[in-house]
Amino acid sequence: MKNTFCTALGIIGGYIARLFGGWNAALGALIMCMAIDYATGLIVAGVFHTSPKSPGGGLESQVGWKGLARKVVTLLIVVTAHEMDVLLDIQYIRDAVVIGFCANEVISILENAGLMGLPIPGVLREAIDQLKRKE
Repeated sequence: MKNTFCTALGIIGGYIARLFGGWNAALGALIMCMAIDYATGLIVAGVFHTSPKSPGGGLESQVGWKGLARKVVTLLIVVTAHEMDVLLDIQYIRDAVVIGFCANEVISILENAGLMGLPIPGVLREAIDQLKRKE
């Protein structure tokens, strides 16, 4: 039973890794940034009650589910970028997409830190404001 379970888990994990074009540092960084962003968002809403995404600034399940849905779609876009790499026989579209999403997650993490009252250096705050205006 244990061997069957481990084999099935290995097959599923291998298939998922193949969908993403293999596991590398960039994909690991994106997953970590996504997890940190989600966790800091929960802290902003649950502890500090300063979330701009809910009326009272506190936790709201629908907002949390929307955040998770966005993260899933982000990962689906990474899968799509990998498929474009395969189709065009190149290896940089997925990495470019992952880097872009990592940058977006880091901006969100810094925004969450600011909502918690942590001091954000002026240079970073200005860079975030400029990036948000370009969106």
